[in-house]
Amino acid sequence: MSQSATFGFRDVDPEEKPRLVRGVFDSVARRYDLMNDLMSAGVHRLWKDAMAARLNPQPGERIVDCAGGTGDMARRYAALARRAQERRGGADAEVLVIDYNGEMIAAGREKGYPPEVIWAVGDAQRLPLPDGCADAYSIAFGIRNVTDVAAALREARRALKPGGRFLCLEFSRPVTEALQKVYDAYSFKVIPAVGETVTGDRDAYQYLVESIRRFPDQRRFAAMIEQAGFSRVGFTNFTGGVAALHHGWAV
Repeated sequence: MSQSATFGFRDVDPEEKPRLVRGVFDSVARRYDLMNDLMSAGVHRLWKDAMAARLNPQPGERIVDCAGGTGDMARRYAALARRAQERRGGADAEVLVIDYNGEMIAAGREKGYPPEVIWAVGDAQRLPLPDGCADAYSIAFGIRNVTDVAAALREARRALKPGGRFLCLEFSRPVTEALQKVYDAYSFKVIPAVGETVTGDRDAYQYLVESIRRFPDQRRFAAMIEQAGFSRVGFTNFTGGVAALHHGWAV
């Protein structure tokens, strides 16, 4: 692990970052999904739908949804696996939501969830899973909050079976300078103010905006995924690179 970790625009002790991040999500957990809708005008739902379709959950598979928060991706995976099961049979899928923050999981459980979904508090850097146990691993808008991103990627590779699928949806870099300027203005002037109005916590959303800027761009992150041992790594830009879906295979 490096001697420092990023927390927004600050560099902090790696041992301090988990506590700081936990404080952010403790604060916004109950209104996290609402804030995502407000911040993205609902577009994050389209990105997540595309991610679920790309993962293509199948009956009998074990899918790990890391940093799964309130379970919005897990519910998508369960629904797609069930539809496939209704068409051609097979065993129930298992979607394991793992999140470091118990408040986020509690908020997700309160919303109700299908029987395929299982919840666990756990660390992306030290997954509570045996080697080679999962058919697919996903992490949506969570990896930039991890203290050691490279360690989390290696853990994802360890937990996947040979041929397992890896998908990571994360905010990234707009592909044009004009879009970057508009995105920066919106991010720094609008999002923290809306966060303060809706959740009463401006600092939490200031951190979320800053953390996006500190995260590696598309190509640097793809290189990190390859270094973790994944093959056939690539990415798809969404909304001009505001977000990107990275993918790889454990082969």
